[in-house]
Amino acid sequence: MRNKRIALVSAAILALVSGSGLVATSSQAAAKQKVIGVAVADQKSLFYIAAVDGMKKAAAANNVKLIILSADNDANKQVGQVNNLLTQNIDALVYIAQDATAAAAGVKAANKAKVPVIAVDEKPESGNGKLATYIATNSVTAADQLCTWLFNQIGNKGEIGILHGVLGATAEVQRTQGCQNALKRTPGIKVDAEATANWDETQAYKAAQNMLQANPNIVAIFGESDAMGLGAAKAAKDANRKVISVGIDGFPTMVQGIKDGLTQATQAQVPFVMGQQSITDALKVLSGKKIPAIQYKATVLVTSTNVNSVDPVQFYGPNVK
Repeated sequence: MRNKRIALVSAAILALVSGSGLVATSSQAAAKQKVIGVAVADQKSLFYIAAVDGMKKAAAANNVKLIILSADNDANKQVGQVNNLLTQNIDALVYIAQDATAAAAGVKAANKAKVPVIAVDEKPESGNGKLATYIATNSVTAADQLCTWLFNQIGNKGEIGILHGVLGATAEVQRTQGCQNALKRTPGIKVDAEATANWDETQAYKAAQNMLQANPNIVAIFGESDAMGLGAAKAAKDANRKVISVGIDGFPTMVQGIKDGLTQATQAQVPFVMGQQSITDALKVLSGKKIPAIQYKATVLVTSTNVNSVDPVQFYGPNVK
């Protein structure tokens, strides 16, 4: 009888504690944890590395589990990775697309699974897919401001070259448009040569070499990325040509190039901040809050006048060094 009473009392206590919510707190905590899938174009580009670093920081601060898959710049592989993430019952998808057109299939799949999509940097196009929000650099404005600054350096007249990124990419289209806007306001500037260098320094070096050999009057080159701006600057230096070279990114190598006098300006992006925001915005969407459909982040123009007061950590996070 004594053992029976003890068992009954124990059962009653267990029922009372369970009913009060004091038991299984660990399972409840686990149930509250959100899982966010991240499909990123690659983990070689400093921009993408910084963005993912920002995501990790925000995830740790908000008890979020991240599943991160890198596509190694393969658009078809990335669509497959998005489908893989969706089978893992993720609550939201952060999508840094390798290709704007191919990415539409991934967005459509996420929509079908009722998983909100936060797009960063590259905006998936067509396919009638729906994004919860799009976070990116205002590349039209950034390129407009940078080209305007560049033209001022050569007295708003002269001949220039332009190095394009991956044709059709969101950033390439917008940066081209931004510089075109500046060109329309500055009729004294003539574009002698244009080439595609796919955001790559080596390709930019070779393209700039060809430009400079074929066009002896080029005095400035607008690279649509820092890597291409650096490639152009090195080609000009090796050709013993005095050419103003600029880019867009804010990479530490470009900032150092400005300090050394190799390059002249960059528009610094803030990928670390974008990465953090992608996670906090995903959580807002999951909690039912409304956020803007498009959220552009401003760039910082870095030139010789302010380069010594600039720390790339503010743009690319603590791991940039």
